[in-house]
Amino acid sequence: MRTRGGLSVRVDVRASLVGLALTTLALVMGVVLIGTGDYPIGFADALRTLLGDGTMAQDYVVRELRLPRVLVALLVGAALGLAGAVFQSLARNPLGSPDVIGFGQGSAAGALTVIVLFQGTSAQVAAGAVLGGLLTGLAVYALAWRRGIQGYRLVLVGIGAAAMLSAVNGYLLTKAELVDAARAVVWLTGSLNGRDGDQVWPLLLVCAVLAPVVIGHARALRMLELGDDSAYALGVRVERTRLVMLLAAVLLTAAATAAAGPVAFVALTSPQLARRLTRSPGPNLLPAACMGAALLVTADWGTQRAFGADQLPVGVLTGMLGGTYLLWLLVAERRAGRV
Repeated sequence: MRTRGGLSVRVDVRASLVGLALTTLALVMGVVLIGTGDYPIGFADALRTLLGDGTMAQDYVVRELRLPRVLVALLVGAALGLAGAVFQSLARNPLGSPDVIGFGQGSAAGALTVIVLFQGTSAQVAAGAVLGGLLTGLAVYALAWRRGIQGYRLVLVGIGAAAMLSAVNGYLLTKAELVDAARAVVWLTGSLNGRDGDQVWPLLLVCAVLAPVVIGHARALRMLELGDDSAYALGVRVERTRLVMLLAAVLLTAAATAAAGPVAFVALTSPQLARRLTRSPGPNLLPAACMGAALLVTADWGTQRAFGADQLPVGVLTGMLGGTYLLWLLVAERRAGRV
């Protein structure tokens, strides 16, 4: 597309349609999720209530109890999908995900430290998760640096960091009091239960600030996938771009983890599924974010429909499905000779 002012924008029609379809799916499933629970509300009634035309009881259930949970699910899924697309693009490796290379575990370690050692409030736990994710990101970047960052080196260093941080998290759990340990285990699983505006607004602010920054670097990320030399030749400031994108992706991951705990494998699967639907090269940032939102809100609906009053944490279902996908991905990478 070219405007009269000379501005030209390349639009991938298939990717745009996929993004629109995934956004529609996420919003529809969000409305369905709002109507799911001990007080069931039909789709049409839930939609009317959201538009301000429901009964007093429906308005309370929808706006006060269920809407914040759905908004957290959408924002966490989008943040993880976007962060996963950035990591996989920087690493040029489908295994380059916050789940695999330690950033989720770093956020969990920060939150566990606050829960176990300081019995902190929810806000303090969130701050600990963000700080832990940032420190882990900086440490992995520094350890993986050797005249630049190479994809497999970043993944290998991240896997090592993830193993060490998992051990630290296990140690913290063994030292916790029973009540704190139970609270920490629920948080570590990844759950959307009891989410409210205290989680919605900070996460919305982070996404509103960082998502345009990441999307604005989409062309540079695409050039980086060609290799550092090619990116330099095309005018990309390689290390500056890589550092900015890594920092943005770490903050998105940490903010999502602070809001819902370390929800497993959404960041790993969303970019790959989006790429297969769009059939487009490059990071596919917007489709990955839309896929993440659709996956997480659908998974939360699935846990409520399948397990009812047990209220299984959403991280359990995403972990089971994502683990299966990871095994398939490892087999595919091995057959291709990349692992």
